[in-house]
Amino acid sequence: MTSSISSKLRLWEAALLLAFGIVLTAGVWAGASEAALADRVLRLHVVANSDSQGDQARKLLVRDAVLARADQLLEGVSDRAGAEAALAPHLDELAQAGADALARTGNRDRVSVALADQWFPTKEYDGFSLPAGQYRALKVTIGAGAGRNWWCVVFPPLCLASVSEQSVETAAQGALSQDQVALITGQDGGYVLRFRLIEWWQELLGGR
Repeated sequence: MTSSISSKLRLWEAALLLAFGIVLTAGVWAGASEAALADRVLRLHVVANSDSQGDQARKLLVRDAVLARADQLLEGVSDRAGAEAALAPHLDELAQAGADALARTGNRDRVSVALADQWFPTKEYDGFSLPAGQYRALKVTIGAGAGRNWWCVVFPPLCLASVSEQSVETAAQGALSQDQVALITGQDGGYVLRFRLIEWWQELLGGR
């Protein structure tokens, strides 16, 4: 009887150790996958002055103006570090592009632009998704910055790809690996589950 109980306990211990090993392996993969992806992209974070209908509409005008100018500055850039280096000297210029877009509507809210590390939630866009995690971002703040956010990607130019109907694969070419493109576009299947795993692992490690 005692021997039988002891055997069952050993089986449970082995099962628990196996389950822990699987979870740990999956978590390590999730962290490495997000980190590798985050190292390849420069996100965009636009914060509206308020949640009023007018301020939310103007937020999109600022977004388009900043993205259009950033696209010019990023011409020929092949990696995230190069993208940051290309944009860093022109933050005031990018802010002015946003302010000019506001001025054309008669609005005089201040626009500020900065490069910073930020937490982003899992986000679905037109044609692709990105997992939650810490990313380097171009942050655009309008006025009091008390309104809803708008998130996307400056480099590679995935946001502009959706606007110009250029494919995500074409826009990401050279910046992301084929596996990473397959992951964010769902070509390899199961990306929702993988992104949930990445988000869970980040929360477990206190990444949020």
